[in-house]
Amino acid sequence: MKQTPEMERIQRQMRPGVISYDGFLGSDKRLLCEIMDADEAAVRRMGLSHSAIAARMRELREAGARGLGQTTSVPPHFEVTVDAVRGKLPCPFLHEGLYEKIYTIVKNNTSGESVTYTDMNIHMIEAHGFYEGEGAPFRQDPATLARVLEIED
Repeated sequence: MKQTPEMERIQRQMRPGVISYDGFLGSDKRLLCEIMDADEAAVRRMGLSHSAIAARMRELREAGARGLGQTTSVPPHFEVTVDAVRGKLPCPFLHEGLYEKIYTIVKNNTSGESVTYTDMNIHMIEAHGFYEGEGAPFRQDPATLARVLEIED
C-alpha cells in the first residue's frame, strides 16, 4: 500500500491529543501504510481476515455486555468484562459516526492470557484493517487476538 495524501491526513488525526489523549500510533515511527501492511501480512499468514477477527471480538463483547459491568462467564472457558467511560470518539479514518468509549476485557481461563480492546478497535479492524501502532495503549496484535480469543480460519 502507498502512503497517499489522504493517509497522511489520517495519520495526523491519529497523533496524541487530536482525537484522543494518547492517540493511535504509540511509539511507532512507521508510516501508517507500513503499519497496516505489516498487520495485513500477519493476518494473512494465519489464514484469517480482519472481518473474522472483528466478528469474534464483537461476539465476546456482546456476550460480556449481558453482565452489565460484571464479569461474565462465556463458554467454553472465557471470562468477559465490558465497561464504559463517558464520551464518544470519531473514527480517525474520517469515517462517519461516533464510537462509545466501551472497553472489553477477555480472559482465556485455559491459557491464563487476556486482552483488552475497545469498540473503536473492533471498528478499525473490521472497516480499515488497523490494529493501532506499536506502543499504543490499545494496540491489538493480530496473533495475540487469534490465540487468546481462539479465532480459527
